Amino acid sequence: MRTPVTIIGAGLGGLTLARVLHLHGIPVTVHEAEASPTSREQGGMLDIHDYNGQLALEAAGLMDEFRAVVIEGRQAMRLVERDGTVLHEMPDDGTGGRPEVRRGELRRILLDSLPAGTVRWGRKVDSVRALGDGRHEVRFADGGTVVSGLLVGADGAWSRVRPLLSAATPEYVGTSFVETYLFDADTRHAAAARVVGGGSMIAPSPGQEIFAHREAGDTLHAYVALSRPQEWFAAIDFTDAPAAAERIAREFDGWAPELTALITDADLPPVLRPHHALPAEHHWHRVPGVTLLGDAAHLAAPNGEGANLAMLDGAELGDALAAHPDDTEAALDAYERAMFARGAEPVTFDDAEVHGIDSEHNTARAMLELLTGESH
Repeated sequence: MRTPVTIIGAGLGGLTLARVLHLHGIPVTVHEAEASPTSREQGGMLDIHDYNGQLALEAAGLMDEFRAVVIEGRQAMRLVERDGTVLHEMPDDGTGGRPEVRRGELRRILLDSLPAGTVRWGRKVDSVRALGDGRHEVRFADGGTVVSGLLVGADGAWSRVRPLLSAATPEYVGTSFVETYLFDADTRHAAAARVVGGGSMIAPSPGQEIFAHREAGDTLHAYVALSRPQEWFAAIDFTDAPAAAERIAREFDGWAPELTALITDADLPPVLRPHHALPAEHHWHRVPGVTLLGDAAHLAAPNGEGANLAMLDGAELGDALAAHPDDTEAALDAYERAMFARGAEPVTFDDAEVHGIDSEHNTARAMLELLTGESH
């Protein structure tokens, strides 16, 4: 007997789980708070790694569909000094293990791979409670309810399912992104376009950095990172876009104008993205009938791994449930043990451990030494 699975959250992790369960013939329903697949922009580009995200897509049987939406050339990366000097460039020769796709396209592929009606839209969770014997009741904001024999919280940082397992809550980690977009960059923002190049660019510095990448066409998408308390950002009126951009840019006084243009010349108002995280190596004791994946389980400050790990969680959970058709608890125990072990591993890039933004080593030259293993 296969217990039907109830998933809360139609992000990449929840949808990957739903797809793998579908392939194994396990009944599944996904409940998502958003009103429809197109009710919200799905964010920018994602690099999908060959050691986690792509493994999940292979398990989901969607590698051909994934390859069809990869944007060629976007694995190129530049390290840039604060004065705009390009210190190092890694071209995209087609052999890299981190191809770039639009998040929305990846989500569409997953949605299209599921039978109609698998995802129930407009189902915002109001509360969840245990009924005993591994069963749980989910109550939605519209007054509806569902009782689940196997509940999976794939509902992100502020998960409504997590309290069934853990009292942990995300805390601000001391850094935030300010997100900007520049459109028609090659003609309207030529200097910024030149310094970013054809893929991604990072200009690191202790306590602050500018990361940007070229999306489809000539759109530049930038994440301006600052290590500041929440109160510092709260003093900025982000409803006044020019003033907010000027205030953020002031923190980069002395930087090359083609870099600060990614802040001051944006075509959309800057958006503040505070970073929160769950405690390092967050885990819980096995609770019958419920588990978590992705940010609901192991939210961390942005490090390039979040979406990839959520998808891998979903694929591994689906495979574990298929491997233990008569013992759901054994499946959940095996899945959680593997997931918790991953959480203890350091974040690396090409086998080099990544420095935090506040590190004195968060410079272009130090990053170059990590990537090449050579002193410069």
